[in-house]
Amino acid sequence: MKVKITKPNTSVFEGEAKLIQLPGTGGLFEILQNHAPIISSLRKGTIRLVTDNDETKTFEIRGGVVKGQKNDILILVQ
Repeated sequence: MKVKITKPNTSVFEGEAKLIQLPGTGGLFEILQNHAPIISSLRKGTIRLVTDNDETKTFEIRGGVVKGQKNDILILVQ
């Protein structure tokens, strides 16, 4: 999946991933390859991302939103 994580003034991450775990307002959820289209709000917590090279990256956020369709994921965070 193509993933872009961005803050208002800077890009946090841009690259390929095979798994993203997000802190949704209703609880943690994951996005994998070929996930159904999604738009969701995010609460304070940690984004966990596994790259195509099996490298795990984490990002602390204060909230945000995620939009995903056709393996193109955009995450806007604070």
